[in-house]
Parts: sequence; C-alpha cells; structure tokens
Amino acid sequence: MEKVETTVYISSSLDFKTRLKNWWTRLKLKAALQHIGLLIFLMAYTVCGGLVFRKFEHPAEVTRRDFFSSTLYDKRQMLLQSFFNQTLDYNSLDNLLYDYEQVLENSFLAGIPLHFQEELDVKWTILKAVFFSSTVLTTIGFGNIVPVTTEGRAFCIVFALVGIPLTLTVIADWGRIFASTVSTLMKHIPPLPMKYRNAMVARRTSSYALSAVCFLFVYLAAGAALFVIWEEDWTFFEGFYFCFITMTTIGFGDFVPKQPKYMLMCTVYILVGLALTSTIIELVRRQYAQSWRQLRALRGPLAENFRKFADNAPGLDVMAFQQDLMKVLTVVSMPKKGTKKEKKYKQKEWEDAIEAVIRDITVSSPPLVQIVIYESSV
Repeated sequence: MEKVETTVYISSSLDFKTRLKNWWTRLKLKAALQHIGLLIFLMAYTVCGGLVFRKFEHPAEVTRRDFFSSTLYDKRQMLLQSFFNQTLDYNSLDNLLYDYEQVLENSFLAGIPLHFQEELDVKWTILKAVFFSSTVLTTIGFGNIVPVTTEGRAFCIVFALVGIPLTLTVIADWGRIFASTVSTLMKHIPPLPMKYRNAMVARRTSSYALSAVCFLFVYLAAGAALFVIWEEDWTFFEGFYFCFITMTTIGFGDFVPKQPKYMLMCTVYILVGLALTSTIIELVRRQYAQSWRQLRALRGPLAENFRKFADNAPGLDVMAFQQDLMKVLTVVSMPKKGTKKEKKYKQKEWEDAIEAVIRDITVSSPPLVQIVIYESSV
C-alpha cells in the first residue's frame, strides 16, 4: 500500500484574524459602543434643542430688555426732573412715582434684571439654553427660564414629545448597566463566616435597601460638595437639597446653578444621577415587593394554624399576636435556580417547618415567638 504524505499549510494572517475576532468577542466592545452611542445621541439632541430654543427666545429677550431699559430710563428722568424743577403738584408727582414703580414691577415679573451690562443677566445664552433643554427632557423643569414666544413654546412641545421617551430609554439603559455592575461586584465579595452568615441573610432585604439608599446619599453629597465649589453663595446643605430635589425630578426651582461654565458638567451629573436614582429606587421596590408577595403567600397557611392555636390557647389575643408576628417575620423569595419540582419541594419543606413551629407553640405556649424564613439567593 502506497503511503501518501499530506502537508497542511496554516495561514498566519487567517490565524491573526481569528485571534482578533475572538478578542473582540470577549471584549464586548460592540455592546459598550451601543450604550455610549445612545448617550451621545441624547447629548447631541439636547445641544441641538438648546440652540433652537436660543434662536427663538434670545431675540425676544433682547427686545424685552431694551424696551424695559428705555422705559425705565425715561420714567426715571421724568421723575428726577420733577424733583429739581418743582413744577408739579403732589398728585402729579404721585402719578409719576406710581408709573415708575409699575415699570419696575413689570420688569421684575418679566424676569428682566435692573442691570443689563453683565453677561450673567442674559438668560438665553448657549449654555443656559442647553441646560434648559436638558431640564425639559428629564422632566425636572426648574422654571427659572421658560419660552415666551409662540415658536419657542410650539417647539418645546415637539421637542419634549420626541426627547422624553429617548431620555427615559437612555436612563433605563444606563440603569441596567449600573445594576449589572453592582450585581457582578456582589458576586465577587467573599462569603462571610458561617456564624455571621445566618444573621446577615435574615436581614438581607433591609440591608440591601439601606445600602442602596446610603450609596445614593453619598452621590448626592459628592454633588453638593461640587456645587459648593461652583456656586460661591451656596452652603453644603443647599447643594445637597438641590441635588435631592433634582434627582427626584421634583424641581422646585428655588435653587438653580448660575455659573454658565459649569452647566454642561451639571447636565452630565444630573443624567448619571437620574440613572442611579431610578436604579436604586427600582431595586428597593423589587426587594420589598418580593417580600410582600411571599408574606401574602404564607398568610393562608399561617392563618389556618393561628385558628388552631386559638382553639388550644383561649386566653391569648390571637389577632394581636398575629400582627406582632408579621412585624418580626422576615420573608425573602425562594431560590430562583432549580426546576419547578425542586421549588415545589422547597415550598413544601418551608410550610412543614412553619406547621411544626406552630405545633410546638400550641404545646409549650411560649411568651414570645419570632419566625425567620431565609432564602439562598436574591
């Protein structure tokens, strides 16, 4: 039999391409670019909206400012001349003074300051217009500046209808990223010693909620420290108050940043903070909703055993005992992993354990009872 030799040539370029493709797949850069691209698109949409708002509102602001400036100047001159010339009687002087006060009041109501030379007095600068468009998209709405022209108000309606769903999508997307990051970090935390583990598991629901709220307060405190640096007339508490009112989208508008050079940084801080706040609120809500569902699921078996307990302990106030028991009952959901048969078996074990405890209570009638139900995963 003749032996045939076969030579296989491996292309080095093909091998490099394969390694590069595998590295790209492991890096998951494509997914990261999608998240970043969505955020960049929202920022570009916000900037474009701010420029359009400025185009509509800035000329109207200049017109109103010039009108009130000239009117106020004329009224002031007439009032001064009447004082120096002394040609008017008391009633005429009173009328001039009243007209001057009316101009001041109308100027104040229109949001036109008395001194127009400084750039800070102009509302619709580019940075302030972009900041305004971000407050529209995030539904904060401080109310310190508002569109007054028909074109600006019409554009605001269209801009909000398109931009608010986009903003909510970006906030939810980045919120999922933050939640996944936190979940990954929690998995890499080494387990506690066995003697401390049971106590920590029993308080897992409340500890998770407390940790999330504490992290949110740290973020708000960091923002408050920045605003103390940016805004010279703000205290730390005022900065913290502004951050909280902003992140919860209440937006009273009693405190609003005034330094134009920090407006873009403030906008980014608010967007990130809204994603964090929505994530933390959702995590806390899910945790307590999960506990409440488990409580409701167990109330049926518990109520039946409480009735049996009342028959054997006639001197006990069962309703008060049940209320106290529900306060100390820590319930967390069942393990998510496993088949339906395993979950059903675990549920049966828990119910049997509860019934066993109730039977012990019926026999011994202790003065105080605390039942704690644990879980193996969130």
